[in-house]
Amino acid sequence: MAETSEITEAGERGSRPRKSSWRYIGPGIVVAATGVGAGDLVATLIAGSKFGYTLMWAAVIGCLVKISLAEAVGRWHLATGRTLFEGWRTLGSWTTVYFAVYVVIWGFVYGATAMSSSALPIVALFPDGPGLKTWAVITGLVGLVFVWFNQYAVFEKAMTVLIGVMFIVVVYVAIRVSPDVGASFAGLLPVLPDGSLVYTLGLIGGVGGTITMAAYGYWVNAKGWSGASWMKVMRIDNRVAYITTGIFVVAMLIVGAELLHSSQIALTKGDQGLIDLGGILEDRFGAGTAKLFLVGFFAASFSSLIGVWHGVSLMFADFVERIRAARGGAGAEKADSETVRRQERSVPFRAYLLWLTFPPMTLLWLDEPFGLVIGYGVLGAFFMPFLALTLLWLLNSSRTPREWRNGWLSNGMLGAAGLLFVVLCVKQVVDLPW
Repeated sequence: MAETSEITEAGERGSRPRKSSWRYIGPGIVVAATGVGAGDLVATLIAGSKFGYTLMWAAVIGCLVKISLAEAVGRWHLATGRTLFEGWRTLGSWTTVYFAVYVVIWGFVYGATAMSSSALPIVALFPDGPGLKTWAVITGLVGLVFVWFNQYAVFEKAMTVLIGVMFIVVVYVAIRVSPDVGASFAGLLPVLPDGSLVYTLGLIGGVGGTITMAAYGYWVNAKGWSGASWMKVMRIDNRVAYITTGIFVVAMLIVGAELLHSSQIALTKGDQGLIDLGGILEDRFGAGTAKLFLVGFFAASFSSLIGVWHGVSLMFADFVERIRAARGGAGAEKADSETVRRQERSVPFRAYLLWLTFPPMTLLWLDEPFGLVIGYGVLGAFFMPFLALTLLWLLNSSRTPREWRNGWLSNGMLGAAGLLFVVLCVKQVVDLPW
């Protein structure tokens, strides 16, 4: 990597890039690939099938919201040399309690969801092979072994390949359905058709918005970026990643608008909707296009699986180490690549990997218990408002060096994101099967 040394204000030797370069891009691709899963694909397709191109503007705004959130996470890590969890702890013990409960319940339910989602396209591709539960267990074990034995550099390369497959497949399918270019541009004008509010909020807030956005700062450190001198590179990395995601979402909206809206075809909600779409593509364009789409579906699902297996395990390892350090009266370690490499081999990291993999397998054979569904839904709904609003707090306070605190644009975007996620949170909680 082309970099030089510099002496930071604290008198420590750090590193900085000689110039901003495309070859530095990586953590943004990882967080974008992890955040866009099968559920996001279905939600975007359904929005396109119901309202055509009308909500194209919402997809663009959603992309800008995610750029703002990820930039804020990366800026905190680089400007302060502290991890996001370390920042949360300065806001009070309530953040520790919330995260501890959230990461345990969320991981248990998400593990089963991710494994099932990754197995669905494999079952569709190989209908004569093992069943869904067997493939789900296999994908979970493959994810476990891959993350257990590989560090960030290899992980990033695998994620780049997976998001490349996702991108090529979805854009290819969007081109095959012959998009209406005029209607696409007309859809950039903000309009709210009757009954579209929920879908609009979902498009803006849902695609690529998960706990893995908080993991972005950890991946920035894992890449070897440490100190404010990497700020420009981080921002380029973040924008490229989410612009790529924006194109991806627009392509899915086009597929929904052209293939489903014009024919008044309804998809099944949830991941099964993508299997339905595979059947529609086969009827319209042949088995080759349908199978290619299923490969893209698998890439989207499996990239989310290994992304969570790595990123949230890193967050959990940092969570445990900061708690231990605070109880022992020791100073917190600097957030850098050496710390991340050690955490990737730590007991808490691997313990959480096992938690994501083995206990959730029981849910593949059992209906999710009612109380667990409620707890998972409530805690999950609160995470994105928690992230947006705590970032506003941290980046407008003395915890952040003055030159890297929020400006009016960052405050406006994070404030709008916080408000949006609060509304989505309320809706998700109300919609739970109480």
